[in-house]
Amino acid sequence: MKRALGIDPGRFRTELVLESVTDASDGMGGEVENWSAVATVFAHIEPVSAKSVYGAGQTLETVTHLITLRQGGDVKSGMRFTAGTRIFDILTVHDPDETGRYFQCEAREIGR
Repeated sequence: MKRALGIDPGRFRTELVLESVTDASDGMGGEVENWSAVATVFAHIEPVSAKSVYGAGQTLETVTHLITLRQGGDVKSGMRFTAGTRIFDILTVHDPDETGRYFQCEAREIGR
């Protein structure tokens, strides 16, 4: 018997756009990334860690989040979520209690 995960679906209040990337030629031998919307989902975003590293005359800040949403799409690492101007690169995706009801994604917020 599988243990029920303590997830309250009522906490899925943040609207996110799931995006996938395709690479296209830039006409000069390089490539550019084109992001396109795949789905709109409601999720719960929980900050997990934040760190700031200074080196080479600049500061690099990284914030990671745990994003929980209902199962029902092809969410994969390498995709991203957006919420307005916020961008969350998806690092990992897993089914936390192996019941097929929810996804949990570890994501890194870009620009924070």
